[in-house]
Amino acid sequence: MSTASAAPVDRLLYKPEEAAEALAIGRSTVYELMAEGTLKYIKLGRTRRIRRTDLEAYVAKLAPLPN
Repeated sequence: MSTASAAPVDRLLYKPEEAAEALAIGRSTVYELMAEGTLKYIKLGRTRRIRRTDLEAYVAKLAPLPN
């Protein structure tokens, strides 16, 4: 019997916990970034979701430190 695993889903929306994992930062940091407006999010009912494009835009804005 074959155990073919499904391909990972290319998410469009992330829960804050999932966004934290994707960014390799803490969950509370994600909530702080959302509260200060640095990381955009949308509300679906009572839940918050972060678009993949907003995660990518946040990362693109991060400036590397000089060596």
